Amino acid sequence: MVDIATRVWNHKWKIDPIVRSLIDTDFYKLLMCQSIFRNKPNTQVTFSLINRSINVRLADLVDEGELREQLDHVRSLSLARGESTWMRGNTFYGKRQMFTPEFMDWFETMRLPPYHLEKRDGQYELTFEGSWPEVMLWEIPALSVLMELRGRAVLGDMGRFELQILYARGMAKLWEKIEHLRKIDNLRLADFGTRRRHSFLWQDWAVQAMTGGLGEKFVGTSNCLIAKNRDLAAIGTNAHELPMIYSALAQTDEALRQAPYDVLSDWHEEHDGNLRIILPDTYGTEGFLNNAPDWLAKWTGIRIDSGDPIQGAENAIKWWKIRGEDPTRKLVIFSDGLDVAKISELQSLFHGRVRVSFGWGTLLTNDFRGLVPNDALEPFSLVCKAISADGRPTVKLSDNPNKAMGPADEIARYKRVFNVGQQSVQRIIV
Repeated sequence: MVDIATRVWNHKWKIDPIVRSLIDTDFYKLLMCQSIFRNKPNTQVTFSLINRSINVRLADLVDEGELREQLDHVRSLSLARGESTWMRGNTFYGKRQMFTPEFMDWFETMRLPPYHLEKRDGQYELTFEGSWPEVMLWEIPALSVLMELRGRAVLGDMGRFELQILYARGMAKLWEKIEHLRKIDNLRLADFGTRRRHSFLWQDWAVQAMTGGLGEKFVGTSNCLIAKNRDLAAIGTNAHELPMIYSALAQTDEALRQAPYDVLSDWHEEHDGNLRIILPDTYGTEGFLNNAPDWLAKWTGIRIDSGDPIQGAENAIKWWKIRGEDPTRKLVIFSDGLDVAKISELQSLFHGRVRVSFGWGTLLTNDFRGLVPNDALEPFSLVCKAISADGRPTVKLSDNPNKAMGPADEIARYKRVFNVGQQSVQRIIV
């Protein structure tokens, strides 16, 4: 077992770059990248860092030179031979050669494009521009770098023994969560914590702890490098990025209204089984389900990533029944702001009514709340999102208005086109 405290104390070692591989990313990014490579390879996009927790002044905490060094290191990475072999030859979701030879040939020679970095009002403005398949792969590394550098800044003045105690307490805290979770019957839980993890080493330790503590109840990790190294299932499907950019490219209101379904039509042609999971909340779940074509009701399940998760699952069950489907055969994946109490509650409420699964993120891989003075390691909400496609702004509405993003006039237009009514405000946990 790695001595994390010692490695953190010596974090200048070149053995510990923050991002150490192009597959130190979420599995769904690679699945989406292949779909984009096939369907819209020449779309020009801009991604931007967005810190929703403005009280965390990243530019005051994180040294710009160190940030540039880590980002430059990410740009130097290429796919290693063993990583290529894993992607080309492994079985994912029961399917061999999930990644096509054409995509792999491209990915093996790909390097991430340049970045643009400025400081403004205590925050970093970090943007990436270029072709969609290349630029999209910056999202997870950029978040990982900023999250870990923030942690290093907080821990920088701690001595070796202080760090050992801190990580011992962090480990004990996570193990207490595992002891609660192992008591839950029929639990299915995966690690979704890459994008806001405390560090790579901590995520790797957390995954090992979940594997040892939960056994078959722990079904895998979204992190491809950890999945490869620990011989675990790589977990993930698709994300809001796809409908956001397809919608931005729509030239008319009617094309905009159809865009979220065009995304899934393209996905339908490429994937089956447990990869056919609907993410309905980009422009409001209620409107999405009401206007969805009948073939979508036959998909395997739904991921609930914003709004009230209980109401979201009830709406999904109701929708399946109306469409003549048996909800007990459908999969509901909860993935927003989860911790032990919420996982336990949702499992109790919906087991037997649907197939239940959980994607546990930040509070698995970055929960040091209460362990340092002033709660300086409290998780915060940092995202890296597509903000334009071929010069047109992107919009995300979500089922939580606090997560909405885009120009005000475009948000108003999208709400009109997608008939989004009154929404319930939810506190953004992470």
